[in-house]
Amino acid sequence: MSSLFGQDVSLYQQFNGRFDFTFIGNTLNPMENTFQTQPNILSTSEASLNLSANDSIVKAYLYWAGSGTGDFDVKLNNISFQAERTFSHQRISSGLTLDYFSAFVDITDYVSETGNGSYVFSDLDVSSFLAQHFIVKTNFAGWAIIIIYKNDNLPLNQINVYDGLQGVPQELQITLNSLNVIDDVGAKIGFLAWEGDVGIAVNETLTINGSILSNPPLNPANNAFNGTNSFTGSTTLYNMDLDVYDIQNNIQPGDSSAEIALTSGQDFVMINAVVTKLNSQVPDAVIETDSVTLNCDSRFITVDYTVYNLATATNPLPSETPIAIYANDILIGTTETTTIIEIGASESGTIVIQIPIEIEGEFTLTFVVDDIGNGTGIVSEIDETNNSDEIVIELIFSPETISIPDLFSCNEGLSLGTFDLITHVEEFITNSAEEIAFYESENDAFLLQNQILNPTNYSIQPTPKTIYIRIENEDCFSIISFDLKTRNCPPTIYNFISANNDGFNDNFFIDGLKDIFLNYELFVYNRWGVLLWTGRNNDPFWQGEVTERKSFQGGNAPEGTYYYVLELNDPDYLAPFVGYLYLTR
Repeated sequence: MSSLFGQDVSLYQQFNGRFDFTFIGNTLNPMENTFQTQPNILSTSEASLNLSANDSIVKAYLYWAGSGTGDFDVKLNNISFQAERTFSHQRISSGLTLDYFSAFVDITDYVSETGNGSYVFSDLDVSSFLAQHFIVKTNFAGWAIIIIYKNDNLPLNQINVYDGLQGVPQELQITLNSLNVIDDVGAKIGFLAWEGDVGIAVNETLTINGSILSNPPLNPANNAFNGTNSFTGSTTLYNMDLDVYDIQNNIQPGDSSAEIALTSGQDFVMINAVVTKLNSQVPDAVIETDSVTLNCDSRFITVDYTVYNLATATNPLPSETPIAIYANDILIGTTETTTIIEIGASESGTIVIQIPIEIEGEFTLTFVVDDIGNGTGIVSEIDETNNSDEIVIELIFSPETISIPDLFSCNEGLSLGTFDLITHVEEFITNSAEEIAFYESENDAFLLQNQILNPTNYSIQPTPKTIYIRIENEDCFSIISFDLKTRNCPPTIYNFISANNDGFNDNFFIDGLKDIFLNYELFVYNRWGVLLWTGRNNDPFWQGEVTERKSFQGGNAPEGTYYYVLELNDPDYLAPFVGYLYLTR
């Protein structure tokens, strides 16, 4: 005999709270198939549900099974149900390839509405496979409902429902994971199994963690799967078993798994579902980072977080539950809860953390509740794998501060200057992702007020004048400054005078002189070197009059060529400007 394939029994659903479970169901075999003289299957069978008035149904799962490849449309109380999940098993025995199946449907709504009373199962057809299976006496069919119910008078328990379809050719090992054993008081385990025979007890054992389970006389140690129903005491559940065992002394507080082992020297048995009930008065803590506040140019960050004790928990989360904080797996801080967090409640907190200098660029910030700082927890929980929350962040820094040289412009008079601020700074601020704006005071730059709106043609008086640049990236800003200064540029001398009062060239005009070189002196000589006129900053330009030669004082110089000397009296211009000018009338 060899098994070809099946579906391993594994965790399907978990319930935490004041819950318990029960099974109801019945066989469709009219008698033990070992004793049948010809194969036969009933068209219907019946079972009764009798919960107490304080029990409320949480879940009801209908399973049915039989010989063959499967019938997945059945009726319960003449209501049609179709399988939501299916299982199959195949083996070779006596040269025959034999198929077996099981099906599942969640009928919680129907059972909750129907409540206590009779449940009649029908319309399961395995007739076409009976003859083949009768050869090896594995012709069977049956059904069961696994019911999880709540009662406020129950202790806090954890109910685990495992299912699949695994056969026992000689030996079968099933590991029940995701257990959370806090207290073994009242612990029990239930089995939905198919095809066990009461008359075959050859090396047939059922163990948990190495200890044999039995419930004599209903389920003796050497014949666990014998067509019985532990919930009703029936011994006529032909070729199926609905059994429950007390495992209070077979499992220990702290266990997270249990090993189920089945052996059978002759009898073919299939396990379809296993249900455990364990006392589980424990919290279930999770943590979430709600917000992270970053400050420019600072390695201190502020994190708002919330610790939850999930509604699926079965006990409050104690105060002073530790919280560890990591940056790229480096422990950078610890804190703890401050109050007892009831089931379904939460506690919010805020912490300021300094990020170490070795953490650069993007990094993962991780908060872990129930962690003393080395991955070790001090609180037993329903789920020890949901205690962390992480977020990828990056510290923010202001744009790099740079030195910008002073900007010079020609003095337009009394230190008035006109400047192109944009062109000047573009040479030094080359990051196109940064935005720049100009201000006349550092306070304005900080407050984003009174921005200079004409930076390409900016006139200011007096100079020197300090200009402040606000440079912004996506998150931060920097403020730098440079000075605007004017210098006395060389004057432009127009050496032609047409002193006829026609509004054009009526005087000896020198551009860039008045109110710029405040101490200048301008002398006009005739061709023989005689001084005719002297002018200074407060004097009008020469219009051809004679003011220095007494014999001609008050008169006008005739047309002709004259000689000028311009002393700027400026340390940058020690040599005078000299040249000829021409006077016409």
